[in-house]
Amino acid sequence: MGLSFLVFPSTEHTRFQHALGAMHLATKAVASLRKQGVQINDSEAEALYAALLLHDLGHGPFSHALEHTFLPDTAHEKMSLALMHDMNREFGGKLDLTIQMFTNTYARGFFNQLISSHIDLDRLDYLKRDSFYSGVTEGNINSERLITMMTVKEDMLVFFTKAIHSIEKFLLARRMMYWSVYLHKTSFVAEELLIRFFKRFDQLDKATKSSLGTVALAGLTNNKTAELEDKINHFTQLDDNDIWVTLKAASSCDDAILVALANMILNRDLLKIQIDNQPIDKTKLADKQQFFMEKLGLSATAIDYFVFSGSLSTQGYNLDEQPIKLCSLDGALTLFDASSENAHFPILTRKDYKYFLAFPKQDGYFS
Repeated sequence: MGLSFLVFPSTEHTRFQHALGAMHLATKAVASLRKQGVQINDSEAEALYAALLLHDLGHGPFSHALEHTFLPDTAHEKMSLALMHDMNREFGGKLDLTIQMFTNTYARGFFNQLISSHIDLDRLDYLKRDSFYSGVTEGNINSERLITMMTVKEDMLVFFTKAIHSIEKFLLARRMMYWSVYLHKTSFVAEELLIRFFKRFDQLDKATKSSLGTVALAGLTNNKTAELEDKINHFTQLDDNDIWVTLKAASSCDDAILVALANMILNRDLLKIQIDNQPIDKTKLADKQQFFMEKLGLSATAIDYFVFSGSLSTQGYNLDEQPIKLCSLDGALTLFDASSENAHFPILTRKDYKYFLAFPKQDGYFS
């Protein structure tokens, strides 16, 4: 949930809890499919449970907020896979089948769909979990029904036709959670400040980094160009505490920009963020930057940390990904896209954008 607790105070649940929840749903999915007569042996079931337990290993502190800060140009799934391979060597190949399912190289493709697809066990857990803890009831999906509506045809995961409204509700709920929670403007701007804090942190020399950060953090940030496998030891030692310790140390350091960014986050004294439905005009951004450069005495380089613009986007149903398929009682398969009962399909497939402008709301940041 990144820094969502700054807006929704109860969203302090952990990724470990989510991993256990996703694995628990995997046991329910296997039981449901076996009841329908789908053949899943014990080795396959165990491999699936392991995949759901391990699928998010590659996430670092504060989840997606710092994903590309500590692992530039690397999605967390790649680190998850690197860690699985590392564990597999230690376990003497016992994760071979898990890795095949995770990478979609196993012949029975529905196992990968249970791990990663439009409606997978990962999403079924985190949407319900995040909705509960945030109190945003729009995300409260019926995961039990969706699991019982799953079946397998030609080694593909499909849904019984009567699940169409549950599927539609799920996709709408996910869209609502993105706009209401995951991309909430306050937590979003806080995460942007955290990213900019570490952008500035990276510019410090190694000795200063080591004095401000923890051993694990310094080890990772000082070796960003190393191979992924060589980052594992430092990466696995990192957690949210490393970030808080670094922010607190930086709040009274000699770098004015780092001090300001750290205190904004620590004191929840964030930038003001304006949301618009149209891209922010470049002239408006330049004028705003010039105004605060003069007002706060910041250089042209420093102002980018405190006055910036960008966009947010989400899409309920991506047509470029493997489509959701429906199965009628006689076994015929149809696309979810083609159903006449899908009233919200145009909204779900549309990629929605919002644009933002962030800037200081007071002078005290730099006093």
